[in-house]
Amino acid sequence: MTWTLNESVRLPDGVVRWRAFGVGAPVVLVHGTPYSSYLWRDIAVALGRSGRRVLVFDLLGYGQSDRHEGQDLTLAAQGRNFAELLRRWGLDRPSIVACDIGGAIALRALLLEGAAYSDLTLFDAVTGGEWERGLFALIREHHEVFERLPAYAHEALVAAHLRNGTRQGYRPGVLETYLQPWLGAGGQAAFYRQYRQLSQADTAEYEHLLAAIDIPVTLLWGRDDRILPPPYGEWLEQHIPNRGLTWIDGAGHLLPEDAPAQLLEHLTRT
Repeated sequence: MTWTLNESVRLPDGVVRWRAFGVGAPVVLVHGTPYSSYLWRDIAVALGRSGRRVLVFDLLGYGQSDRHEGQDLTLAAQGRNFAELLRRWGLDRPSIVACDIGGAIALRALLLEGAAYSDLTLFDAVTGGEWERGLFALIREHHEVFERLPAYAHEALVAAHLRNGTRQGYRPGVLETYLQPWLGAGGQAAFYRQYRQLSQADTAEYEHLLAAIDIPVTLLWGRDDRILPPPYGEWLEQHIPNRGLTWIDGAGHLLPEDAPAQLLEHLTRT
């Protein structure tokens, strides 16, 4: 499937590429790292056909959006960027669906940047607890070493990290599509540039405000998530007023890859 984002918005730190599907009440889909809006390729089309206007975009530093040295790719900056995108799009209280660091970005925009949503769906989302762990923690601590990896070693590392996000495995060609933006000298630099700027400090800034969220919140979690295991979902359930945490059996970190039908079922109920 060819995935092209045919619209653009210029923000202070670069051009964000985006695309819309369908007509109806707006819903915005926010991806995480090290993925891109390609994650939503099936979900966006199906939601668009169900009577929603679906907007997808690549975060700055990812996918088809601008990636260059000197960008501010912290969660704080991405939260500001997201709030500004919503203003540029002229959306009146859209629904938001977010995963991984996209969850933190959506929460920062809501709680600290004045964004307004009609409802929020979070799955396998970064927020709460010690989420600077595993490979991510090593990259943050030793990014200068990872940046000097030979190209073959870098490609193998990123491919293995991407595979760790799915319980069921990727369909043919999908892993290669996720991997492509991170290859070559520029892609390798971009991969470690974004990881080294992510910090728990940027989620800690809003966590005391989570209990005050007053819009409907749906929580979903892959029961076999190896990147953010179930206790991270339980933490969110305990700190955000919500309509209940639903466990998705047989799914890992990426519900759109492992359980797209179940994810779509929940989204069309919202």
